[in-house]
Amino acid sequence: MMKYNVSNHWIVNDDYKYNPLSVIYSDMDSSPESFDRAQGRPDPRDKKKFHFDDTPQRRALVAFARMLFSLVMEMEVDGLGYFPREGPVILAANHVTNFDVFPMQFALPRPIFFMGKAELFRNPIVDVLIRTLSGFPVHRGGNDQWAMRHAAKVLNHGQTLGMFPEGTRSKSRGLKVAKTGTARLAIEADCPIVPMTIVGSDLFFKRFPRRTRVHICILPPLMPNPGETPLALTDRLMFTLARALPEAMRGVYAETPEGFVT
Repeated sequence: MMKYNVSNHWIVNDDYKYNPLSVIYSDMDSSPESFDRAQGRPDPRDKKKFHFDDTPQRRALVAFARMLFSLVMEMEVDGLGYFPREGPVILAANHVTNFDVFPMQFALPRPIFFMGKAELFRNPIVDVLIRTLSGFPVHRGGNDQWAMRHAAKVLNHGQTLGMFPEGTRSKSRGLKVAKTGTARLAIEADCPIVPMTIVGSDLFFKRFPRRTRVHICILPPLMPNPGETPLALTDRLMFTLARALPEAMRGVYAETPEGFVT
């Protein structure tokens, strides 16, 4: 027997106490690149240069961006001691604005390699800027194997992979149902996921010329448990984020299931 509670977005089974609804990437990738591969043509992203180490260009661009953002925001960071100083790690945050990656990077001493929606890379200038900032494109709405392989390479190089488990920003500020890609990568790489909450980044320009206070909270790392499924790890991650966010931003993960533990 299975029950679906619309208000709480959980599925309850007789043989599994709770199973909050998460979206699993479909097996179908409808991106133009998938058509190229089906026709035996190489993925055009293979022709672009992506790096897996920190670069002087990235550091200079981050320093310049930090100076610009200091005009519109002031940052408060808690929990920095939880973030590993070395080794592969996935940084997973809630997502409310296209600018979230900047406070994420400003808060940490290590470079963040992050996925960005492929549409942003169509502009040649933006393409160069994002790649300089260690970003790489992902086609949303399908199982983009190129992006997943590239993300795995980032972790194999011992770097920090930044991800937004929801897959897209939340215009309502509340958490949306998450995809399982973040958890799948952590399980395959056997690396920790460090949850991060971002509060206030969506108010950057609404309060200008007054500066916006952005609060970053870094939470204790989550290691995949032996035999843990991507779905279960995704739920554990998202409820951990929800409990650290203001109530108005918890979205579909507002009510923690009975018996839930991190």
